[in-house]
Parts: sequence; C-alpha cells; structure tokens
Amino acid sequence: MSDVELVLRSAKVVTPDGTHPASVLVAAGRIVAVAPYGSPAPDGARVEDFGDDVLLPGLVDTHVHVNDPGRTAWEGFASATRAAAAGGVTTLVDMPLNSVPPTTTVRALEAKRAVARRSAHVDIGFWGGAVPGNVADLRPLHDAGVLGFKAFLLPSGVDEFPHLAPDQLETALREIAGFGGLLIVHAEDPQLIDGAPAPVGPRYADFLASRPRAAENEAIASLIALARGLDARIHVLHLSSADALPLIAAARREGVRVTVETCPHFLTLTAEEVPDGATEFKCCPPIREAANQDALWVGLAAGEIDCVVSDHSPCTADLKVDDFGRAWGGISSLQLGLPAVWTAARRRGHTLHDVARWMSTGPAALVGLDRKGAIEAGRDADFAVLAPDETFTVDPTALHHRNQVTAYAGRTLYGVVRSTWLRGRKIADHGVPTEPTGRLLERPSRP
Repeated sequence: MSDVELVLRSAKVVTPDGTHPASVLVAAGRIVAVAPYGSPAPDGARVEDFGDDVLLPGLVDTHVHVNDPGRTAWEGFASATRAAAAGGVTTLVDMPLNSVPPTTTVRALEAKRAVARRSAHVDIGFWGGAVPGNVADLRPLHDAGVLGFKAFLLPSGVDEFPHLAPDQLETALREIAGFGGLLIVHAEDPQLIDGAPAPVGPRYADFLASRPRAAENEAIASLIALARGLDARIHVLHLSSADALPLIAAARREGVRVTVETCPHFLTLTAEEVPDGATEFKCCPPIREAANQDALWVGLAAGEIDCVVSDHSPCTADLKVDDFGRAWGGISSLQLGLPAVWTAARRRGHTLHDVARWMSTGPAALVGLDRKGAIEAGRDADFAVLAPDETFTVDPTALHHRNQVTAYAGRTLYGVVRSTWLRGRKIADHGVPTEPTGRLLERPSRP
C-alpha cells in the first residue's frame, strides 16, 4: 500500500455490498482497496473525511446530446461536461445526433473527438449512428471504438439523421449482430404516431394524445421480434410507457437480449402538472400520467428497468415556443439528474444504494465500461459526494448547461452535490468545476 496517494473516508460509502462506514484507498487514479473506516492511512497519503456526507460512485450517463460540433449554440463539450461534473456525473456517452456532422462515419467520429479532447471535464464515450445508407460504416465505427449504434424508427427531428425503415432496420441489425455490437433504439411506431391527432397549440393534453403509449408498445414488440430472430442485442431508449414492461420481461425470460432505460423526467414529472404552453416539458416520448409513473417505479424496483439516464437534449431558448407542435422536444437535466431522482426515490422508500445501481452501475454495465460504476478495488476512483438531506431550489441561472432552460426550474430538490472526483482528482467543488481533465473512452476490447 506504499503507493496509495489518497484516502477518502465517509460514514456512508455506497459499495456493491451495501452502504457502510469505509475508507477508500486510491493509487494512480484507481481504487486499490475499500478498508474499514478507522484504518490507519498509509504513510504519505492525503486523507479527506466527508463525515456523514455520502460517498457514491460517480454517475455514468449514457444518454447525452452534446451537439458538438455543428450545433454548439445548443450545447458543447465544455458546457455539457461542466454541468456533468457539477451534478456528480463522471462519465457520459455522447449521442450521434444533433451534431453536424452526425456520428455516422469514422471521419465524423474523429471530428467530434478532436473537439471533445480539448474541453472534457469528465470522461466521454461515443455512440455511433445507424442511418439509411451507412451499413458499410458500422463495422469501421465499431472498430474505432464506439460503444454501440443509435437508430430511430420515425423522423428524428433533424434532417441529417434520418430514421430506418423496417427493411433497413433489419439490415443494420443483422450487420451489428454479426460483430457482436449493440443497437439502441428510439422506439415509437411511425404509423401509430401518424394516425394520432397532430399536436397544435399550447395544450399539453393535445401533445400527449399525439404520442400514445401504443406507439411505444408496438415498436418495442417489433424490436423484440427482430432481435429474437437475429439473436441480436438491443436496448430500448428513454422508456415512457410502463405498459411495455411486461413485453420486455417476457422477452428476457425467453432469452432475448433486450435492455431498457428510463429517465429522471419520467420518474419525477407528471402530465397532470405540466402547464399549457410550458414547452420546457416537451420530450418524445412524452411525460405521461401519474399512474404510469407509479408503474415505472414498480418496474424499476423489480429490476425490469436496467438504468436511469438523463436524455439531456438541450436547445436554444427561442426553440421552446409555446406551441407543443412546433417547439423543440428535449429536456435539459444533466446537472440535476441525481437530486431529481433521489428526491423521488427517498419519498418512495428507496435508498442511495438503489440510486447508485440505477444511475452508475447499470449504465456502466450497459456499455461495458467495467472500470466505472462502483466503489470497489480495480475500478476508477470516480466519486460523487452528496449531502442527501440538504435541499436546494433549482435556479436555471446557476446551471452550467449552455442554455439555462429546464423543466425543473423553481423545484426544491433533495441532495446537494458537494464535490465530484474523477480518477482521484476533484473536478468540481460545491458546484464549481475545476480545469478539464476528462479522457475519451473507447469500447473495451474483449478477449
């Protein structure tokens, strides 16, 4: 233990085995041991004691739209990763759209990496994109280190990232399955969406009716059937409809390799409370009713939902017009995901051990980042220090997102992030990020 440089102590350390007093020993950016709280520190090691503040594994957010390069007025790597660090997120995975160009070729991936490398406050991985005409690019992107591939089943909202028709989806998934890759899917059925009433005007009820639960359920059923036939691995993005959980559970029992995520806004916000014209609440699929939210929590508690990630999808304020049919759909929550989920989780009797499993361990496992996601020997020394019983009221001007628009404005949340640590270095202190020290991550190689 002579090489231990840092010892972090807390009366409440969240480990895979539970939450208990412990000392976490760090050397060269890695956790080398989790020892009893009162263990003597090795000679020369710096000691930080957080008292009753909780030491959590750094969050892993696998669903973030950074939009850089090309739409940096919406967000950028510098601003997004500052927000992540301030919110206890130590690793994020960037979506292949709304940047220009989208990450659908190796050349576009390298352009994105060049921008990210200069300004990353946290570690960053990348998704590739599966779009019409780029089947030949999928294997090269996989070999270049993307963590998987995103596809839409209906228009994405940006012209440069088109959706896949059913035959194109099958061709892409067959190719991805051939090299053992992962396809992640925005799952809403385009025909059912086209057949629903079009959203026009400021009424949230009209927007909700335009994205029925049946559209999610049907799309997920079709994906499961396709994955079963191809023995492929698929992941359902941002699940909103709890009705689909029995379909997913049944498929897993049959051996279909399907996983699913949901998001803080589906777990904490309800359709009944969205004011008309408040398009900061608009996202696709939409925030649904309280009864549906209750069912999502039941599925989360039962292990039917694998992880909780932000789907941070920002835009400039002028795109959030008060017409739900015309406003950009996306909720900015990267900095607020941990307190938002913890506020709802504690009310429902869950623990921070549960939150760490949903927001750190689960997402890390999804993308195979086995050095992330837990406080145990061999993992990166990535941590969030949380004061779980302290509250704060969300002030959009205090957020590090480039555009300070959020559905959480004015809400009082539990859980103040005291500090965030990346590979044993403090990268944010009381909401103030330090200098960028993040690294770019690639898909781990497997023997």
